Amino acid sequence: MSAQASDKYLVLSFSPLPAELIRALIAPYRSLLDRDVDVVVFRDVSDWDRLSALLRSVDVIIGDYTMEVPITRDMCYAMEKVRLIAQPSTGFDHIDIEACAEKRIPVANIGGANAVTVAEYTVMVALALLRRLVEAHERTRRGEWVQWELMEKGSFELQGKTWGIVGLGRIGREVAKRVRAFDTNVIYYDKVRFEDVEKELGVEYSPLPKLLRTSDIVSLHVPLTPETRRMIGEKELRLMKPTAILINPARGEIVDEEALARALEERWIAGAAVDVYSREPPGKDHPLIRLAAKGDLNLIVTPHIGGASTESRARIIQVTIENVVRVLRGEKPLNVVNMPI
Repeated sequence: MSAQASDKYLVLSFSPLPAELIRALIAPYRSLLDRDVDVVVFRDVSDWDRLSALLRSVDVIIGDYTMEVPITRDMCYAMEKVRLIAQPSTGFDHIDIEACAEKRIPVANIGGANAVTVAEYTVMVALALLRRLVEAHERTRRGEWVQWELMEKGSFELQGKTWGIVGLGRIGREVAKRVRAFDTNVIYYDKVRFEDVEKELGVEYSPLPKLLRTSDIVSLHVPLTPETRRMIGEKELRLMKPTAILINPARGEIVDEEALARALEERWIAGAAVDVYSREPPGKDHPLIRLAAKGDLNLIVTPHIGGASTESRARIIQVTIENVVRVLRGEKPLNVVNMPI
């Protein structure tokens, strides 16, 4: 299909969800709309003739949650009547949001639909690192009995520790709620202060250098922007305690991955959990994957699953579809990330 029938809205999806499924998800809202909705799934952005024809005809775009299909400046400027780009994920760094803003096209993400899932992942890996759970499991599975060795290396409680949260958005706040229940001291850094949230959650603002120097656990919950790209590099890692751990479930490029690998290998810090990478999948030559393969360091690597639970995936799809329907009804979209609409 290269053009829209005049009596239907056209939704273009770059995500690998089948068109039939998207139609079925929109169907319960059909009575709220003044016309039917057709859906096209298209992922071959190299076919510019077909793609540009679709972009001229489409009313709403659903972005690619795998982030394999970018939305570029040229694509934005080919859009003639797009009312919304609904990105079914928290991250949106594969979309040229500045070009979309220039074209007055709102880009919306999922808001806090996966915040609980990411927060639970963050607490889970922190506990696993503090108690050296992965090494304990692997070595016991291989028939080694390393009870005393692991105790000598150090196995720690979360209670009484200082947890530093970098980015007190929806996810950061969910993390704060959970770790406060462990009787921790929670501090945070963000580009703005949230004094009302400080009182509500019992957290304290700290400049980033101080947070890094004083925290036992540092978790990152900021979006990838020019400001946050490589915000944690060698200088920042060397500020951290040698007993501290770093958790990154946000975006790979927020951290200098080579510097983090050195920090672990040379014991600047005690451990790390990494769920995201500057290129995905990272490959065996990635410095952190290569380091994890050695198996003798307190490092957890996972395949970008921090926000992926059965419950969060259902919420993500629901939030995305509801935003599509809102815009087709002439209402303002929610969770706009590139400009006030």
